[in-house]
Order: sequence, then C-alpha cells, then structure tokens
Amino acid sequence: MNILMIDTSGPACGVALMRDGQIVCDMQLISGRTHSQRVMPMVDMALTMSEMTIADIDRFGAVIGPGSFTGVRIGVSTVKALAHAAGKPCVGVDALAALAANVASFDGVICPILDARAKQVYGAMFRAGEVPERLMEDEAMPLEAYLNAVEATGERALFLGDGVAAFRDAIAQRLGERADFVSPQHMNLRAASACALAAHQQEMDYVHLLPLYLRAPQAERERAAREAAGHV
Repeated sequence: MNILMIDTSGPACGVALMRDGQIVCDMQLISGRTHSQRVMPMVDMALTMSEMTIADIDRFGAVIGPGSFTGVRIGVSTVKALAHAAGKPCVGVDALAALAANVASFDGVICPILDARAKQVYGAMFRAGEVPERLMEDEAMPLEAYLNAVEATGERALFLGDGVAAFRDAIAQRLGERADFVSPQHMNLRAASACALAAHQQEMDYVHLLPLYLRAPQAERERAAREAAGHV
C-alpha cells in the first residue's frame, strides 16, 4: 500500500510517503511562512524524489488534530482535495497518537502534550507499541489537571510534544524523577509516524474527513464570553 501523509497541525509542516509498507520519504519544515505556502511544494518534492506520482497513491492521510485550528484546516482541506481529485480514500490520524508513535519502547506511560495556550494542554496517555495503546482520551485541560491524571498512574512518565517547551519546568517540579523527556529529534510530531499509523486505520471517503477540535476557536470563546457578560 502507498500512503501520502500530510501534517500541518503544529509548528512543523510535514509530508511523508509510504511505499509497499516502507517509509521512503519523511520531510519536515519549520519556517516563518504559513503551511498553506509550503505543503503542496513539499508534496510535489516528496513525490518527485520518491519517483512516484499522485496516481500511485492508494490512500491519502491527514493529521486531524488536536492542534492549531488554522493548521489543522489546511492539512485536512489539502488531503480532501487530493483524495477527491484522485478518486482515492483517505484517513485521519490523531496528533497525540502520532506523537506517541515516536516512541518505540518505554517502561511506563507515554504522555504527548501540545500547548493549548491559556495555561492548558491538549493531552492523552498511551503505552508504547507499533500502534500505541490508548490509556486516556484526548482532552483539553489545565496542566495541573493533566498531571493529576499522570500522577495517578503511579508509573514513570515520558513527555513529548510542543507543550514540553512551555511546561517542562512545571512538569519536572511536580513529578520529579518520575518525569522523563524524549530527546530533541523525537520531540515533535513526525509525518512518518502518522503515516505508519495510517496503514492500520480504517479508510474513509474524503467527505467524512473532518478536523478534531477539542474546544472552540479563541475567537468563538471570546465572543461567547462577551455575550455572557452582556446578559449579566
């Protein structure tokens, strides 16, 4: 099976290709430009360098979130368009599961976290495996609440994701020696990890591929707050 995976859910724009069960291309770029300017040139380059064409792709994949609202929309919309044009199925991959797939083995719980702003994280928990075993559903919550859940496991915890940069000191202070952190090259979501998971997931028609949002966008939350204040 040949899979093209796109990830624009976070700071990095990523594209990966799987051919006959093997990852043949894994590209990641972090730059000042928006993902909408980068993703299709990266897709073209990945296909060219892998000596493949869109017609060779059997399944198109997107990281559907949680993550940046705008970024997730870019990736999902791009994959929907490619799948529609090619007449091929697609698959959505959870960002936190893809992060957990960066870890081949660990004797404890894997804790992918993304910075959700406002002192909150998007978090979940897994056990390591080719397909990580989910222990906790994705949630948007204050860091303290997330660490309560981690601490309740009584196990060592391995943290990764862009939330580590914002909260590493707080995590280490709370969990002490029970907190571990991956090395820098494994910290961020890799399109190749998402691509590997896509091979194990049920495919769908492009019309059913939707973003995964754990909370309303900031603009909607602020509007709701203003409306609520106006009724006080």
